[in-house]
Amino acid sequence: MIDNEWLAPLKQEFSKPYYEKLYRFVNDEYKRSVIYPPKQDVFRAYEMTPIDKVKVLILGQDPYHEPGQAHGLCFSVTPGTDIPPSLVNIYKELHDDIGCSIPNNGYLIKWAEQGVMLLNTVLTVRAHAANSHRGKGWEQFTDATIAALNKEDRPIVYMLWGRNAGEKASMLDNPKQLVLTAPHPSPLSAYKGFFGCRHFSKANDFLSANGITPIDWQIENI
Repeated sequence: MIDNEWLAPLKQEFSKPYYEKLYRFVNDEYKRSVIYPPKQDVFRAYEMTPIDKVKVLILGQDPYHEPGQAHGLCFSVTPGTDIPPSLVNIYKELHDDIGCSIPNNGYLIKWAEQGVMLLNTVLTVRAHAANSHRGKGWEQFTDATIAALNKEDRPIVYMLWGRNAGEKASMLDNPKQLVLTAPHPSPLSAYKGFFGCRHFSKANDFLSANGITPIDWQIENI
């Protein structure tokens, strides 16, 4: 469960009928099937990046669904796991945009610790079955998360990649905040506008212009 600064804006969600139904569904799924991420990591994005520390929100879809990958942060994988294709493309854009060297791992915890919330719109998935927990209630919960950030009276950057994430732009109307949209970094769509979007430099320029320490995007080798 969430027990940090995120609890206040999200507390009412836990008592809503959709969440009670979602809770039962997810619990049953963990009992019956192999579910990712591990149960203790479902709310990892919230634990790593409390609401008052969020500088940037990167929105993913649902967790990686193969063994050893998902650990509760979108696009990130555990150390020792092969870097997934979408993250390979994210690293390529980082290199071309701000000169980051491409690391030997996909462990993005450094970003989360600096205020980059790495949130999936759906927080759990059945092994080997992408989108298997879609439409069960997680979307309502993560929409409440996005709405809470939109109410924050301070600058925040949103990186919305792909159609599903881009649809959330309509929720974001805070004039103090910056919404960036681009095609998804997956191999199927990265060449349609993700490459060259320069979201990382745009985010840091915006943060710096508002007196906020920019993000050190370089992931070090392990």
